[in-house]
Amino acid sequence: MNRDQISLHSHADHPIAAPLDDDSVRHLLEHGIPRADARVLDLGCGGGEWLLRALSAFPRLRAEGVDISEGSLTHAREAARLAGVQQRLALHQEDASEFASPHAFDLVLSVGAAHAFGGLLPTLAAARKHLAPGGRVLVGDGFWTREPSREAAEMLGDLSDLATTLDHVAADGWTPVHGHISTQQELDAYEWAWTGSLASWALDHPEDPDSPRALAAATTHRDEWLNVYRDVFGFVCLVLRPTSG
Repeated sequence: MNRDQISLHSHADHPIAAPLDDDSVRHLLEHGIPRADARVLDLGCGGGEWLLRALSAFPRLRAEGVDISEGSLTHAREAARLAGVQQRLALHQEDASEFASPHAFDLVLSVGAAHAFGGLLPTLAAARKHLAPGGRVLVGDGFWTREPSREAAEMLGDLSDLATTLDHVAADGWTPVHGHISTQQELDAYEWAWTGSLASWALDHPEDPDSPRALAAATTHRDEWLNVYRDVFGFVCLVLRPTSG
């Protein structure tokens, strides 16, 4: 079972691939989309759930998504067709860090995909290249709620505490105009959905050769969450505008 298949099954009950409930997603999009006919870009769009929700909420909005995963983009196209928004959605299979477009975007979003760019600030640098005048960036990334163990730091990477994260963002030339810190309930709900959906698929398909691997992946992820990072990991989404220029 490859990474794409694991992601597909683990997000079956929580299609937003981040620890956010539906109301939080809606509020972030409302604060991030500056006008009804905006053009929106998602760098690392996965199954396109952010774009699908934006397109459904704003009938004149146009959207584009970039992701390296063929399976995720296939899923996004089918979901867009079922939602009746496929004519306003363009999807590109390529490395999001190398994507180039002939036009700029009013909102560039990248939530939970900073690893694809090498960190939060490189993600913002990539987003800035696509931003139209007066545009906004919606970015989501992890932070430490307290000092992590060595194992947690090695597992989740080079994160900072929340205040330091915001200091880095401001020093990089961005001003937050809205934000959301995931609650513990949102964080736990995401992890239970991730591990539970994958485990359920494995148990429902005992004859599938990938079933044992899927169940093992769910068990490993649950153990890491509960024993390594649950008490030290937080997640923040920020709506940002360039401070100048």
